[in-house]
Amino acid sequence: MTNLTGKLVLITGATSGIGESCARIFAAAGARLLICARRQDRLTAMESEWRASGAADVRAIQLDVRDGRAVTSAIGSLPESWSDIDILVNNAGLSRGLDPIQDGELQDWEEMIDTNIKGLLYVSRAVLPGMIGRGGGHVINIGSIAGHEVYPKGNVYCATKHAVGAITRGMQLDLLGTGVRVSTVDPGLVETEFSMVRFHGDSERASSVYKGYTPLSPDDVAEAVCYCATRPPHVNIHEMILMPAAQASATMVDRRA
Repeated sequence: MTNLTGKLVLITGATSGIGESCARIFAAAGARLLICARRQDRLTAMESEWRASGAADVRAIQLDVRDGRAVTSAIGSLPESWSDIDILVNNAGLSRGLDPIQDGELQDWEEMIDTNIKGLLYVSRAVLPGMIGRGGGHVINIGSIAGHEVYPKGNVYCATKHAVGAITRGMQLDLLGTGVRVSTVDPGLVETEFSMVRFHGDSERASSVYKGYTPLSPDDVAEAVCYCATRPPHVNIHEMILMPAAQASATMVDRRA
């Protein structure tokens, strides 16, 4: 196994859900954390929490990954002691709306495309040259079962997660021989703020998504991410699909529990 003690890990969308759980598990492993998110109040609160959880050091960056110039500036201006990123977890992502394509909201589409695709590209573009120059590193993209199947009314969200899968495979080809590993962890139903965001704060509709079965927790996904990150240097997990036992496909869920 690869020892994570002192490794520098950059996590986007680190203040909630899967990103927060990833920060917790890497902190417990003694890694140094660069945590990025839009909400400064959460970043401030979590910076001390991760130190207490065992992180070797923590640095918080308020960052909206949709802003390419801000991403380039933030990564490019890191002090030397924080610039040698060993592991990048491209977690920032969201879904907006669940409508037939003819009724979709343009703003929802743009937010998903800008965050899930362009944000991942902006951060990866800023980090990869350093990894290549040092001859090693690991990019772990958080995809989705929606990147393998298209479900009714999931049109644009599914398209963005299919794009994450294609970008991941492109990275694996382009980075062959550089020492940089690339993985994708693609979960099914995970109980996070995901559905609250998708349904624009409709808590009743959001909670109904997780009724009648046991969904994945963010910690389940974080453990999968950590597994990818701790394989020996000659091993790369190209793709991991992670589902609740009650879920057989994007649309088939046993809710009889």
